[in-house]
Amino acid sequence: NLLAWVDNVGWVKEKKDLQGNVGTSAAGIDAVLHDNESLNITYMELFRPVCQQWHLMKLLEIAKTGATSCAAANDKKYLGKLELLDIAYFYSYMLRIFSVFNPMVGSLPVLNLLSFTPGYLLNLWGELENSIFPENGHIAEDNCLRTSKSSVNKKDGILDKRQKQTSKDGANKLVNALHKFTGKSQAGPNYMDTADGQVDEESSDVWTIESLRYVPQGISKDLSCLLHLFCAAYSHLLLVLDDIEFYEKQVPFTLEQQRRIAAMLNTLVYNGLNHDTGHQNRPLMDSAIRCLHMMYERDCRHQFCPPVLWLSPAKRSRPPIAVAARTHEVLSANMRSDESLTVSSLGSVVTTTPHVFPFEERVEMFREFISMDKVSRKMAGDVAGPGSRSIEIVVRRGHIVEDGFRQLNSLGSRLKSSIHVSFVSECGLPEAGLDYGGLSKEFLTDISKSAFAPEYGLFSQTSTSDRLLIPNAAARYLENGIQMFEFLGRVVGKALYEGILLDYAFSHVFVQKLLGRYSFLDELSTLDPELYRNLMYVKHYDGDVKELCLDFTVTEESFGKRHVIELKPGGGDTSVTNENKMQYVHAMADYKLNRQIFPFSNAFYRGLTDLISPSWLKLFNASEFNQLLSGGRHDIDVDDLRKNTRYTGGYSEGSRTIKLFWEVVEGFEPKERCMLLKFVTSCSRAPLLGFKHLQPSFTIHKVACDSSLWAVIGGQDVERLPSASTCYNTLKLPTYKRSSTLKAKLLYAISSNAGFELS
Repeated sequence: NLLAWVDNVGWVKEKKDLQGNVGTSAAGIDAVLHDNESLNITYMELFRPVCQQWHLMKLLEIAKTGATSCAAANDKKYLGKLELLDIAYFYSYMLRIFSVFNPMVGSLPVLNLLSFTPGYLLNLWGELENSIFPENGHIAEDNCLRTSKSSVNKKDGILDKRQKQTSKDGANKLVNALHKFTGKSQAGPNYMDTADGQVDEESSDVWTIESLRYVPQGISKDLSCLLHLFCAAYSHLLLVLDDIEFYEKQVPFTLEQQRRIAAMLNTLVYNGLNHDTGHQNRPLMDSAIRCLHMMYERDCRHQFCPPVLWLSPAKRSRPPIAVAARTHEVLSANMRSDESLTVSSLGSVVTTTPHVFPFEERVEMFREFISMDKVSRKMAGDVAGPGSRSIEIVVRRGHIVEDGFRQLNSLGSRLKSSIHVSFVSECGLPEAGLDYGGLSKEFLTDISKSAFAPEYGLFSQTSTSDRLLIPNAAARYLENGIQMFEFLGRVVGKALYEGILLDYAFSHVFVQKLLGRYSFLDELSTLDPELYRNLMYVKHYDGDVKELCLDFTVTEESFGKRHVIELKPGGGDTSVTNENKMQYVHAMADYKLNRQIFPFSNAFYRGLTDLISPSWLKLFNASEFNQLLSGGRHDIDVDDLRKNTRYTGGYSEGSRTIKLFWEVVEGFEPKERCMLLKFVTSCSRAPLLGFKHLQPSFTIHKVACDSSLWAVIGGQDVERLPSASTCYNTLKLPTYKRSSTLKAKLLYAISSNAGFELS
């Protein structure tokens, strides 16, 4: 009744007025709760410890022991009045009430209670699973928890059967509750070893849940309530659930259950966004979206779901790329980039669930956004050919980063305009060649190669095997350190805007910041595995943590000096104990994953978004962003390159030298093929969608070489080296007659690391 009244007077939208009347509104809450005789639960009882929440614990006891416990518990005053659905309704309402009337803390007290009550999430999921996947279960004969309300629910698929899973003893402290969840433990390193992990594209219908096709209007109020409570509580628990618990101990759910939960969330959110959800369904959709994002990001980091699961809901109904791109831009035009939930409520599938589109389609969508931006800039008069609006710069080969920073950093979004680069060799001589695009590509790749090198001091490499780039904490003490990060953000933005691939990849933690996402404890393993293992040791330590002599500080070293940083005010005087060890673990992870790199990621983000809209970036997860940036593969597809190669100057596909060329290239090592591509195009990676998207096309031009009669008779081959015009992606290939000569000359040319003066 209270929530209906709030909706009627429009307080949900008038947050300023709402906060000004919290005092009187709290009294209204108390009155409504005490007047509701069907619940008989006072407002203050909500804050008792979990073990004293009789309506939760008794329900779990009944679910655990079955119908035999009913007779023994008949003397309980309230038994029979409350069942799982009643409890779900009560806490679903309380989540909404706390969010409205306690805007600073929100529903955190309620979520803490529900998330850490052993077995409660299991019972919620059991009811949902029975209702959403009715074909996989049987109807239980447990009438202990059925009342007249449940007889109505049976028609809607609610409470049709009871999950026969046991729960362990309840925990008295939240700090230990995570270790007392019920669930079968199936430890093992391979998390995709079940049949579910082998679903191909044709069988992706396995993950399409028909019962959620017409959500939220097409489901009952009871099911909507259970879904809302489960999504809210489980997304809260996922914040602190580490990899050991999720993947190895598999608590509170097995990996098979996690996949079904992911499929349920994916289908619910996708179909909900495709229908008019209405204001009354906003709490359900917001909590489902939040939970889905956390499950998807965990899978991106450490896969436990088959890829087709995420694609399944939109397999038959996703819109064409151009339509999706334009819809996305319309919705994003008047929204701030960080208002994801607001955009979601408007029904933007592209904004909220871009993963339902295959990666290749999202790359096409990204390029479509940029094409639309270039058209709008041209209509506004911001784009012109070679002339007054293009940017002319002169760069010394030995000072690429410094010269680029000095001439380009202040331009901001003007970097979208064309850049004409003139190089000065290390000998101080202007290099030959006019820049029709190739030199500017070479400039961007070279400046990134220099600035992102660990020896430059701005970035270091992670201690993991893939050696990804992460900002160097000591960079804050460098002259122009923060400004340099902003400049490098613009360099990366320019590369993405022009479709130029770069030869490096960032740590997923750093990319998460660029995508506007917060990083949590379980992501620390991708950044610093040793620190992650140490924190897990503290978290699961059975003895007295005081023995470890820890406090709430972290020590950093830079340029020979030690810096002590407090993880919280007074951290140097606060010892880590069994009572606060969870707080310490998450504070340390938060510092390493978020606070430490925030100044650098924030500066980089400012530069990047001068050219690339934040909403465009959010089409991709961290791994996909790196693939968008670098192309992903450290080799090229020779067949694809050959299929999309042009021949000029007299060469054709059947020419002897051309046949020798492809024979030699196929015999190259992957690194040598990448060097060849860089020599011709100024970038060592293939276009993300194949060589048909390389502009201009890869071209081999014939260079006729006159040989003396005696040289021909003596069997001598052409001595001239191959050369390249990166402006036109053209390889100028002399008419070699032997493959050995062609290979030797080509390797010498691509390994020389010289500019145009070579030819």
